[in-house]
Amino acid sequence: MARITFHGAAETVTGSKYLLETGDTSVLIDCGLFQGLKELRLRNWATLPFKASTVDACVLTHVHIDHVGYLPKFVQQGFHGPVYGTPATVELCDLMLYDSAKNQESDAEHANRHGYSKHHPPQPLYDEHDVTRALKLLRRQPLGAWFQAAGPIWCRYHDAGHLLGSAMIEVEIRDQSPPLRILFSGDVGRYNAPLYHDPSPPTECDYLICESTYGNRDHPQEAILDQLCDVVLAGSARGGVLLTASFAVGRAQQFVYLMELLIAQGRIPEMPIYIDSPMAVDATHIFQTYRADHDLAEGKLRGKGSTLFGPNVQLARSAEESKRINIEKGPAMIIASSGMMTGGRILHHLKQRLPDPKNTIVLGGFQAIGTRGRQLQDGARSIRIHGQDIPVRAKIASASSLSGHAGRSELLRWLADLPAPRQVFLTHGEKASAEALASDLRSQRQWNVAVPRMGQTFEL
Repeated sequence: MARITFHGAAETVTGSKYLLETGDTSVLIDCGLFQGLKELRLRNWATLPFKASTVDACVLTHVHIDHVGYLPKFVQQGFHGPVYGTPATVELCDLMLYDSAKNQESDAEHANRHGYSKHHPPQPLYDEHDVTRALKLLRRQPLGAWFQAAGPIWCRYHDAGHLLGSAMIEVEIRDQSPPLRILFSGDVGRYNAPLYHDPSPPTECDYLICESTYGNRDHPQEAILDQLCDVVLAGSARGGVLLTASFAVGRAQQFVYLMELLIAQGRIPEMPIYIDSPMAVDATHIFQTYRADHDLAEGKLRGKGSTLFGPNVQLARSAEESKRINIEKGPAMIIASSGMMTGGRILHHLKQRLPDPKNTIVLGGFQAIGTRGRQLQDGARSIRIHGQDIPVRAKIASASSLSGHAGRSELLRWLADLPAPRQVFLTHGEKASAEALASDLRSQRQWNVAVPRMGQTFEL
């Protein structure tokens, strides 16, 4: 008898952790950090409701921090098994996890220096030593090949189309005949998205664990290039700087690629494009290494090539290079992490750029409840950064077509040819989003659908 317990991404978007158990074997699918609301972030500090040392292996879907960011803490708590990921995911983990540790250490130091933390003294969740220990456990697995995660639990990766290296996980539990088949969607990508291939069709399964980030809404029908063009032209006309908070891995590279195309086509003026993130700079080099894994159709169709390091791109690795961007008056595009404005260099740019109405803050994807990005999306007149209330006078613009998550219609399209599983579990979505998609699947497909609660266990 197998069972699954949802220790994250249940009625919320972050903190993906699904514990799959059969007999004496247990495998954790994803190991993500909670982000957003304080009540969620506090879960990162809580003791896990299961012993990390008893988990045999961890299998990752992709490298975004809400799917891998808890791994060093997991190791700190006693986990010592192998951690599996696609080759690109394993390579990118080095960047993501060290950056996460540095950001936490930096935020703790800043809070200690300025006295705005409620913890005395402020401490990071984990440090670079914990990251080093975690990285030693990583094992590369290619797409399409079965591998034994632990005991009777076998896994195979399929391209999810969400991010370089992102994959859905097909699982077979082979201690029974026929094997019990489970599919973990990971984050399902979009159709015709820049840089990424369309998501592979889902494999037949007895149980499906499916994301529902945009389960209750669709992305604008406007083409991604057209939407970004309109935002950039409007921002340039105001004479200020365009600032976007971008995930250093994935979204930053999409922004650069599309901006270079728009400039090459003469649709927007020549302007500097600043990548202000050491991790994004390093990640872009890795993206270049894995060029064969990209869909560069937009550039090929227009004969403009596929470079991610065009003549307009300015790279900022050091703190000094980042500070020099402060003198930029515009027009210019600044791309800084993190994607939901929860930490990193974007906070320093926001403090400088938000009070000026000539500037534009571009929201390029999903913003979780409790994040600064969500506050701006919801029309906040000020946001709190490093203990200060910063007035919001800059224009807040949306380029949501850049989201890497499938919208409602795209999720239904992805699922259209899948024979009915015994049960579907909808995760990685706020409750309203998950419930809306559940209602659609029940009424349109007559599927058995559950929206699990945090910590809820189901027998399979």
